[in-house]
Amino acid sequence: MSAGMNVAVLVVLGLTAAGGLVLTARGERLRTPWGAVGLAALLAVAGALAWAGGDASDGLAEGAAVAAVLAAIAAGGPVATGVLRVADPRAVGVTGGPQDPDILRGGAWIGVLERATVAAALLAGSAEGLVVLAAVKGLGRYAELRAPAAAERFILGTLASGLWAAACVGVALLLR
Repeated sequence: MSAGMNVAVLVVLGLTAAGGLVLTARGERLRTPWGAVGLAALLAVAGALAWAGGDASDGLAEGAAVAAVLAAIAAGGPVATGVLRVADPRAVGVTGGPQDPDILRGGAWIGVLERATVAAALLAGSAEGLVVLAAVKGLGRYAELRAPAAAERFILGTLASGLWAAACVGVALLLR
């Protein structure tokens, strides 16, 4: 029974990655926070199955690690965007909301690389990798963080993206 549950973890992680790709393909303007909620629900199901399934064979554990990295990378963008939409500073009268293209341009691509780095560092057990990532990201964006809403967007996006990647990898680590 646990082998079947562990295979189900791989399937649900795959669905999470595919769902993230579908939401990304639809474009940021068409996404709603509910897409992020759906992805989080899929990841929660994968986590529950992994927890209930117990230790997996080496092949399944490696497959889960790959699927977790793919889910972190592919679905993290819609999740981070969903968090930014919910925390839109325009709702409280601050100009330059999270969808303003002049604030922190390139964030989507940086987020992809950030989630890949977080996932790889966690799977490798490298706390140093996370520290280097935080330093590089902070220093690289330092000059831009003075713009209205930029610091908030930077912090929220970084935390949402990093926590999503950590949660995806956490599911894979449950199977080790």
